[in-house]
Amino acid sequence: MTAVENGPLLLAHLTDGPGYAAHQARFGPLPKADLGAIVAAADAVAVRGRGGAGFPFAVKLQTASRAGRRTVLVVNAAEGEPASWKDSSLAQVAPHRVLDGPAVVAAALRVREVHVVTPVERPEVGASLRAAVAERRSAGERLRWTFHEAQPRFVAGQARAVLELMAGRENLPVTAWQPEAVAGHRGRPTLLSNAETWAHVGALVRLGPDAYAAYGRDGHNPGTTLLTLGGDGDAVVREVAAGTPWTEVLTADQLSRPVLTGGYHGTWAPSGALATLTVSRSEMAAQGLALGAGVVITSAPTACPVERTLRIVDYLAGESARRCGPCRNGLPALAGSLRSVVDGIGQLGRVRQLLDIVERRGACAHPDGTARLVRSLLTAVPEEVDAHLGGWCGYRAPTRPLSLAGAV
Repeated sequence: MTAVENGPLLLAHLTDGPGYAAHQARFGPLPKADLGAIVAAADAVAVRGRGGAGFPFAVKLQTASRAGRRTVLVVNAAEGEPASWKDSSLAQVAPHRVLDGPAVVAAALRVREVHVVTPVERPEVGASLRAAVAERRSAGERLRWTFHEAQPRFVAGQARAVLELMAGRENLPVTAWQPEAVAGHRGRPTLLSNAETWAHVGALVRLGPDAYAAYGRDGHNPGTTLLTLGGDGDAVVREVAAGTPWTEVLTADQLSRPVLTGGYHGTWAPSGALATLTVSRSEMAAQGLALGAGVVITSAPTACPVERTLRIVDYLAGESARRCGPCRNGLPALAGSLRSVVDGIGQLGRVRQLLDIVERRGACAHPDGTARLVRSLLTAVPEEVDAHLGGWCGYRAPTRPLSLAGAV
């Protein structure tokens, strides 16, 4: 497990340990809440999904509850992205925080079963949640928890890929004609959210909307958010109040260089851009930046963002479901074209052409996310892209034509 820092809300009281007895002693029994109260509270403090898309939880819950059939609840702890550790860490250090949310919603919906999806490549996550479920069962909880293991692929954590896994099919995304809140698992309305989102729902029900909102830095950004802070060293999971200035999260040295926000499907922030912004989805989106699942990748002084992007796109091209043209053909071609730019023999026009080809044409969000990453590179560090097109890299020392690197 990566390093986890003590936080203000979800990651508070880590020294208590992950056990149910300590959880109950600290927070007391889980309050009962009717569906309307949960929807109203989630809407009041604008709880949004923490898996990347940021969809309003209240809308998903209300949609699923009105679909006319019994709702399926899913806790998605399969992050998929190798750079993200916040759900895995939360599930290990505070598993009952994660389970409180679906438990209270299940009671409100009169649902008897919750599905939990964990990553097979991180077995400690499933072990922690299974142990927590066993504790709750021993304490008299009657809710049934059904576990599934997602495959170690980047796209395996996508909502439709999770539903395919639960149905006994290959753990890959498929084209969705309706939202899963309308028609998800076996055609039933499905409320699928990631581990952090469910933990926020549980904390909201325990605290109430006013107390929950107070954990944010201002009235526009209630609550907290989990970040995975990584780079060229070990990652750290940190919980921060929503609206916290990035100057309190990253060092001045880190902010002086390009920062990748939102992970592999995220965006490059130009040097210094985050220094005037806060940890706010809306504020960052207004500047064309993505917070996504809270992955923040900083760079060492000698780390070239163009070369790092190429490595990521190479990886993403190999992680696709290969079920549509943009994934099967477009992403490998995009990776190849970007490699030519890195090597100083490519054409930027070809990269842009391929971006136009893969965007908004895929069977899932994978091509769009990859294209977003590359487009952000072109706008965040245009001078470095131009340097590579000219056969140079400004991050190499001594600087010399790339074609000569290693020749002497």
